[in-house]
Amino acid sequence: MAKRGLYANIQAKRKRIKAGSGETMRKPGSKGAPTKANFVRSAKTAKKPKKKK
Repeated sequence: MAKRGLYANIQAKRKRIKAGSGETMRKPGSKGAPTKANFVRSAKTAKKPKKKK
């Protein structure tokens, strides 16, 4: 079973925050926050949106 990706984790955390979990997003550059390299690597495997006909 494949692990969830970076964007899936971000969306899940935003959903929990909106629901009132009390969590906060990490600030850029803090320990454990995704780096620019993480976003570049995840963009390589991102699914392309389907074109409408």
